[in-house]
Amino acid sequence: MPRLAASRAPTSFLARVRRRLRRAVLARRRPLAAVCAAVAVVATLQANAAPPPPRIPVLTAAHDLPAGAVLRPDDLTRTPFDPASVPTGVLGGAAQAVGRTTTTPVHAGEPLTGARLLAASMLDGYPGLVAVPVRIGDPGAVRLLRVGDRVDLLAADPQGEEPARTVGRDVPVLAIPRTGDESPGMTNGALVVLGLAEGEVAPVAQAAVASFLSVVLTQ
Repeated sequence: MPRLAASRAPTSFLARVRRRLRRAVLARRRPLAAVCAAVAVVATLQANAAPPPPRIPVLTAAHDLPAGAVLRPDDLTRTPFDPASVPTGVLGGAAQAVGRTTTTPVHAGEPLTGARLLAASMLDGYPGLVAVPVRIGDPGAVRLLRVGDRVDLLAADPQGEEPARTVGRDVPVLAIPRTGDESPGMTNGALVVLGLAEGEVAPVAQAAVASFLSVVLTQ
């Protein structure tokens, strides 16, 4: 009898341990099931999530640029773009932009395209001239112009206290950038790119700030 009781003691102890473990697992089965379900959901979402769209670096303006700005390296940066949103004609690198002149204002982060900059070929056939964007007060007059026309550039006093004066004679029209609908005014109007002699640039720039510019077609 003593031997039988001794043999049953380990069996009884193991049975109690198993029962306790079973009760502990059963008591925690709901939290464990919730954790397993959450892990499964996260794994499924990660497996089904689409990869991020590809991005390509595009040459853009590092800050706001006015019309007529000659681009320098610190005016340029690269910004990641969705390939579908990259405009046509975007420049491939800074070497294609540095030294060229903006034909219209360019906002920070805006891609730089060939249409926004003057091309060196614009001055072919015009030795000694420089390309200068000039804002003419009357957009209707600019719509009458064509590339290759020659004009006289007049500056009028907005107050009408002084007579108009000629600040450029027989000036070639190099380009006519497309602009939005703007009303006449000293800071509005329409942009036209003219070929000016170096001695005419400063007087024209001063007149553009203080006067109302207009053009007279000469040929």
